[in-house]
Amino acid sequence: MLAVAAAVLTGGGGALAQMPLDSKAFGDPPAFSPPLSPSGAAFPDPAMPRLEGVETFDPVARAQLLARDLPLFWSGTYQPFGSSQSVPVQLRLARPRTIGLMVDLRGEMRVGEVVSPVQGNLNARSDQLDLLLLRPVGLASLEPGGVFIGLQGLSLSGWQASRLINPGGRLELSPLSGPAAPTPSDRPAAPIRGLW
Repeated sequence: MLAVAAAVLTGGGGALAQMPLDSKAFGDPPAFSPPLSPSGAAFPDPAMPRLEGVETFDPVARAQLLARDLPLFWSGTYQPFGSSQSVPVQLRLARPRTIGLMVDLRGEMRVGEVVSPVQGNLNARSDQLDLLLLRPVGLASLEPGGVFIGLQGLSLSGWQASRLINPGGRLELSPLSGPAAPTPSDRPAAPIRGLW
């Protein structure tokens, strides 16, 4: 049977097919090498200190600083995308509090002539802001179900609408400081030049 298979494989010329080589003909397989640690040792010495990245940034401590030092009065503008007209905005925050690395924000926002309660979170690690309007403010672009989302704290954020046909808009705020900082009904907003 083996001779017939050999004849078929070689084209029927009668030459015998070569027998498979012994595995020793290929040499010994390489020895197993365990993965090396960053120091180069296969098994780190327990007496040696481990080299690991040390994070010196403490987001929980930064959240506490933000809650203590964050200005409570902000003024600026909201401009819907695709529109050249902006609406004055004023934000007044209650004293922020921390929840781990998050700063819990509560207060009220005046958009044009309408005031709405707001609630949001500011991430002390990334400066990401999520801010909800809890009452409709009468602008078609700020319809219920949307959220202000930003990566620069309260200074610059975008409105992410709940429907895809609403392009959203840009909210630019700057802090008002000092004991005479107004409430949202006291003073009109100044125009702010944005980064977007």
